[in-house]
Amino acid sequence: MIKFAHFNFNVLNLENSLKFYKTALDLEPIREAEADDGSFKLVYLGEKETEFQLELTWLRDRTEAYNLGECEFHLAFETDKYEEFHKRHEEMGCIVFENPAMGIYFITDPDGYWIEIVPAK
Repeated sequence: MIKFAHFNFNVLNLENSLKFYKTALDLEPIREAEADDGSFKLVYLGEKETEFQLELTWLRDRTEAYNLGECEFHLAFETDKYEEFHKRHEEMGCIVFENPAMGIYFITDPDGYWIEIVPAK
């Protein structure tokens, strides 16, 4: 057996990221791990429907933004509350791309990671 466990995003400001993911996607911390010397902290976020987790990694000594390249990767969420989330994300000002023909849109988090929002089928 093999199954997805988690996906990682490195973040510069952990508190900003935690607030964003709670507000934008209703994700809550599930577990945390911290280095004994405080050099890094891991916070795993989840939702109530699946076991999949988003790991946020904060490195104490990191001061410059992460180079995300051409951002040709993304995390996707499927929701049966598409219109509700779209309105929330419009109000937050975090929508960066919409494709009405495909019925999807993308938001970005505080570090510039793209997140796709897909309506449930």
